[in-house]
Amino acid sequence: MRKKSVAVLDIRSSEMTAAVGERGVNNTFIIKSKYSAKYEGFAEGELLDEQSFYNAASDVIKSTLTAMGGVREFFVGVPGEFLKLEVVDKVISFNTAKKINAKDLRALEEMSVPPADKNYPVIRRSCLYYVLSDKRKVINPLGAVSDSLQGKFCFYKCDDKFIQIIKRLFRQFPDVEDINLIPSNHANCMYLVEPEKRDECAVLFDLGYISSTYSVVCGNGLLYSESFSLGIGHIAAFLMGELDIPFDVASSFLSAVNLNAKETLTSLEECMYEGKIYGFSTMLLRDKIREGLDGICETIEECRQNFTDRNLEGKPLLLTGEGVKVIRGTAEHISNRLVKTVEIASPRVPYYDKPQFGSLFSLLDIALNDILQ
Repeated sequence: MRKKSVAVLDIRSSEMTAAVGERGVNNTFIIKSKYSAKYEGFAEGELLDEQSFYNAASDVIKSTLTAMGGVREFFVGVPGEFLKLEVVDKVISFNTAKKINAKDLRALEEMSVPPADKNYPVIRRSCLYYVLSDKRKVINPLGAVSDSLQGKFCFYKCDDKFIQIIKRLFRQFPDVEDINLIPSNHANCMYLVEPEKRDECAVLFDLGYISSTYSVVCGNGLLYSESFSLGIGHIAAFLMGELDIPFDVASSFLSAVNLNAKETLTSLEECMYEGKIYGFSTMLLRDKIREGLDGICETIEECRQNFTDRNLEGKPLLLTGEGVKVIRGTAEHISNRLVKTVEIASPRVPYYDKPQFGSLFSLLDIALNDILQ
């Protein structure tokens, strides 16, 4: 495989995608291959069916290796449910004012490394920002004159059980020599959130099918991230229980209803499933779907209240993930429910400029940046 290409495995809570891509013009991407497969997913930090995971992952990786020769390295996105975030603030002082150099940055970073944890080893680290002695915040302090240097670092720790699952998965592919684990929440925030928004803190909510993640990003790292087993699939399950209908029928109704459409008392939604017609009032379906979305809104609000390090009032909620476009009007409902501006965060790539592709292209972006370092 050509040096400028990367192979990635994007693991979502109901589907995974293996892709090979390279950088295109104007910081876009060229997709060389892309294979997806559904599986049982994960919840509460555990795979719901490990064999289902292995089968799906093996299929997409095998297809990638068959289509693209010379793949020796894979970048694997680690979902938020298998991650812990530790934020560390440290300062180093000098005898006199001096120009900050790379050695000073390395020394400060090594001072910040948390104690080793065999159950949750560190898979990536980043510095959100540095603070000079005159209280200026900078992303790159090299060459600046200061008699002290403060840094706020975040360390991404991965559940070792998940690491071992990934290692076992790739043992069946001996041609793949290197596996690099990338925190998906970090990748999403670095790619989907513009640098100028990150400088002043921003909130990204990744609405998935079974699992979702709320993250506060600042500078080049995360101040806070919380994943929970709640997503658009749970609204289908809620609808199934409330209306006593099959799950597939409930899922069909989710995509059929538009929460922004004008309501009428006589409108009806119908679905044919296994030879039987299911029909319900559109107004009833909207009410039930809104009730399900309200549960997600309550969890977003809980995350906002749990994060007390910064004032997030006035900050828009950036929304991404495959769950955003399943129900038409999701973003508007969340905005009205939380009384907050909601903006859709999508890849800046033609054809793929939809929130369901955010995680994949975030992973491709960070992997391509890594191979250039």
